[in-house]
Amino acid sequence: MLVALAEMGDKTQLLALTLASRYRRPWTVLAGVLVATLANHALAASVGVGLARAIPPRALAAGVALGFFGFGVWTLIPDRPAEPGTRERWGPFVTTTLLFFVVEMGDKTQLATVALGARFHSTVLVTVGTTLGMLAANGLAVFGGAALAARVPMHYLRWSAAALFWLFGVLALASAFRGA
Repeated sequence: MLVALAEMGDKTQLLALTLASRYRRPWTVLAGVLVATLANHALAASVGVGLARAIPPRALAAGVALGFFGFGVWTLIPDRPAEPGTRERWGPFVTTTLLFFVVEMGDKTQLATVALGARFHSTVLVTVGTTLGMLAANGLAVFGGAALAARVPMHYLRWSAAALFWLFGVLALASAFRGA
C-alpha cells in the first residue's frame, strides 16, 4: 500500500498513462510495467537485505527511519512525466519495460524498496509487495488515470502517501530506540 500511494502522481505513473494513451494497448503496457518492476525491485530489495546484514540493527533502523521521513517529503513534490522514446520498432511491451526500468532507477519507490528490504529482511516478500503496489498504482493510470485525477485531487493522494512514509519512519525509529 505504501508503494501504491507513493506512486500516485509519480513520473512512472505518468509514463504509464502516456504509454497507454500512445499505444492503446493497456494490458501490454501493464505487462511491461510488471517485468520492469519485478527486475528493478528485486534488485532494490536485495540491496536492502544486504545492507541489513552489514549494518548494526540500531543504526540500520535509524537510517531507514530517516529515509522514510525523506521519502515522505519527496512524495509531496510533484513529478513531471517522462517523454517516451521515439523508437517505434520496439513496440509497446519492450518500450514500456525498458523505459520503466530506467526511469525507476533512483526513484523514491525504488529507494523505498531498498528500505523495506532492509527493514523486513526478505527479498521475495518485499519484491512481491512493492511490485503489487506498483501494478495497482500504474494499473489505475493505464486504465483510469483521467477518471481518478478528475475525482480525487492529487494533493490528497500525495499527502496520504507522505503520511504513510512518516508513519513507517516513526515505527522504524521506535524499533531503533527499543533496543537502546
